Amino acid sequence: MTEQNPDLERILIPTDVIQKRVQEMAAQINKDFANIDRLYMIGILKGAFIFMADLTRHLTIPHVVDFMALSSYGKTTTIGEVRILMDLREPIDGQHVMIVEDIVDSGITLKYLYKILKDRNPASLHTCVLVRKKRDNGGFPFDYVGFEIPDVWVVGYGLDFADRYRTLPYVAELKREVYNP
Repeated sequence: MTEQNPDLERILIPTDVIQKRVQEMAAQINKDFANIDRLYMIGILKGAFIFMADLTRHLTIPHVVDFMALSSYGKTTTIGEVRILMDLREPIDGQHVMIVEDIVDSGITLKYLYKILKDRNPASLHTCVLVRKKRDNGGFPFDYVGFEIPDVWVVGYGLDFADRYRTLPYVAELKREVYNP
């Protein structure tokens, strides 16, 4: 067993628990979308890439993968506005679309993206998030949620702090003194 990084308070979601839940989510998506021609999966960079890779490996339905990059955070703090840094490679009008996100914190980024994509006339638009913080997310409806977590700063499995800790195989709480010295 490897030692825990000293910057981490505790592991919230171990690797095996994540993998089991990702398989369960994929099974539900396979069932829910069994009768469509293709599901257009949009991973939000950078955070969703690990979750998206694991999730799509368990899909048996026809699907394609694309990515968008949005910015609503600076290196360490929220900046309060959302910007599209990288857009989709093809139009989504008439397609069944699923946004795949690593975390829902305030929900601002996902709400913004949902509205932008809804205006592009998809046949359907759905959301799939790995973790959602237990706080007010503005009443936004989430279709698939992996885990509800406490309102703490988390890293690992795609989640980062200042571009660090992203490739940890689990989700862990970051010690407060690391992000708020």
